[in-house]
Amino acid sequence: MAKRKGKSRRRVKGWQERLAGGEDVESVHGHQRLAPPAVKLPPRELEAGSENLDDLPRVEGMVVGQFPGGAMVRTDPRVLQCNIAKTFRAPPTATALAVGDIVTVALAPQQVSLEHQRSDKVRSDGMILSRQPRRTALARPQPRSGKRRDEYDTKPFEKVIAANMDLLLIVAATRQPPLRHGLIDRYLIIAQRGEMDSLLVLNKIDLGLPQPEIVEEFAAMGLESIACSALTGEGLDDLRNRLAGRRSVMAGASGVGKSTLINALVPAAEAAVGSIRAADERGRHTTTSVSVYDLPEGGLILDTPGIRELALRLDPAELPWFFPEFIPFAQRCRFRDCTHTHEPGCEVARAAEADELPRRRYESYLRLLETLES
Repeated sequence: MAKRKGKSRRRVKGWQERLAGGEDVESVHGHQRLAPPAVKLPPRELEAGSENLDDLPRVEGMVVGQFPGGAMVRTDPRVLQCNIAKTFRAPPTATALAVGDIVTVALAPQQVSLEHQRSDKVRSDGMILSRQPRRTALARPQPRSGKRRDEYDTKPFEKVIAANMDLLLIVAATRQPPLRHGLIDRYLIIAQRGEMDSLLVLNKIDLGLPQPEIVEEFAAMGLESIACSALTGEGLDDLRNRLAGRRSVMAGASGVGKSTLINALVPAAEAAVGSIRAADERGRHTTTSVSVYDLPEGGLILDTPGIRELALRLDPAELPWFFPEFIPFAQRCRFRDCTHTHEPGCEVARAAEADELPRRRYESYLRLLETLES
């Protein structure tokens, strides 16, 4: 049944007429009595109201988790549950907050009522005022919401998975699931775009050693690799030395053993471990959000959800720059704008045909170029 929108207006008008006629409207009982509406402030406004933020002490910390409308911020040794201030502003082309962001928090007053302390759902330890510019970012493009899409805005929206990390730890398995070269190539491009270093971890060598030609190919690309087994511990000491004192983010397809590797590197982590599906040898997703672990040797590591596919958004003309082994040959191509696909006098295609370039890398380049152009 539709609401009678004019009922309130008629009631107010009648109340005004009775007041003008001298009637004692304060003696009206029940629902006929008009009173100012009660305003109930949300607990977070009571604890750290936006009008009083300038008077509150401030601290800096790192975002270690998120929830609707706020984030968990670590300010050693505490972890604060923070809401986001109304004055918080971030560029509209990327995720406003991500794990690893350094933010400024206005601490809430310590004199919080017992009623608020009893309810964890409304408790707020502070308000996030701003975040520092990101040094690095692990991100991927994501479609904007249909309701908020601007048809004239051509800039892609970047979903930032982790920020301010030093190293992208690309975890792959020698088998179960099989090594996916194309996915590793995509991770390398994303790491370069995010200005992060990369390290390839070839896990599960207890099931079989990686093929020497694969290791040599990665080395020719300038990608360092470490072979290890999270189950037997082989190769883990070398990996610990590489990670010590650095902020690393772990990424890779489901089932390659990321959570098992976390448990081996951080004994107290207790990360959930999944199994491999026998039908297609792909892993089940066991990590549903970014988790932060402190390494005993110093530094930290982030575990991201298993990603089977990674979307790229690049200008096709930019793609050759992410294949640095092409550069010496591309400089001798007949055409300066050579796409290295069909042009006559292309030295890159010739080098791949003559095995002067890894043929697999050239084929991966062609597949990525076709995806970007389509």
